[in-house]
Amino acid sequence: MALLKQMNEEAAETEERCAALAGRFEGKKTAILEEAKETKDKGAKMLEIYLDADSDVLDGFEFLTMAEAGEVGHWEVLEQIANTAQATEVIELTKWAIPIQRRHFSDAKATSTKLAAGEDPNEES
Repeated sequence: MALLKQMNEEAAETEERCAALAGRFEGKKTAILEEAKETKDKGAKMLEIYLDADSDVLDGFEFLTMAEAGEVGHWEVLEQIANTAQATEVIELTKWAIPIQRRHFSDAKATSTKLAAGEDPNEES
């Protein structure tokens, strides 16, 4: 699916930009990258818990919708912290990333809704 491919490519670019920026924080790079890895690992564990062998495409997109909503929230919090700290490079990164994250959330939600519309409410599980 082209949408998922694009989202994956944009997520990879975001990760690269974040790692590059983390490298500019003297004495904090390792801690920032470790925190990012822990967050990524937690997301993977949540995915394992949420989706099982009986999960379908709608379940996958529902999970993606929740994950993307969390991403938007995270980036907006980071933007506020960066503004308060007057961290110009972080502010620039958030201004680049937030529209992408909002689009990811919107696309995931729209796809979930479209898939849900095609569900038979009377079908037995």
